[in-house]
Amino acid sequence: MTGATRSRLSWLAVAFALASACARHDARQVTDLDGRAVDPFEGAPRATVLVFVSTQCPISNRYAPELGRLYAELAPRGARFYLVYPVVAESDAAVREHVHDYAFPFAALRDPGHRLVGRAGASVTPEVAVFDRGGALAYRGRIDDRQVDFGQARTEPTRRDLKLALEAVLADRAPEVTTAPAIGCSIPPGR
Repeated sequence: MTGATRSRLSWLAVAFALASACARHDARQVTDLDGRAVDPFEGAPRATVLVFVSTQCPISNRYAPELGRLYAELAPRGARFYLVYPVVAESDAAVREHVHDYAFPFAALRDPGHRLVGRAGASVTPEVAVFDRGGALAYRGRIDDRQVDFGQARTEPTRRDLKLALEAVLADRAPEVTTAPAIGCSIPPGR
């Protein structure tokens, strides 16, 4: 091997190492709040629930107690829940404070590149997406029908869409309703 060939191979090795390092720190990656890449579908849980939220959306914030109840009831049966923060402008500190202040009992993810937003087809917060064990989207939409319109809410929901969809997926059935319109704060474009 000539010196020029060794030099080119060394250059390629350095370029590959730099590209790998950049990929690990890609702003489009889904990460936990410590910046580590996360695949919420890893390990094939019976159901994966992505809850798209924002620190500044009052409709999202009103659902924190209901999400905690659903988690307590359905996580032991095999549902894995994640909060997904897709708003790029929200700081890590603001997201951490939001998780703490609203006592969310499950993991929070950052999705600045909207990989999960795109996979779920989410457009507002709060909006949920339920994926089955194989990673197929089974349900996308509202948590329940408590929020009728902007500024108009029922005191109690008449239909609990997320719970019904999750119970179906956990029983290895397709939900009767696969989409229900969510009312909330628009998700701005990602990076």
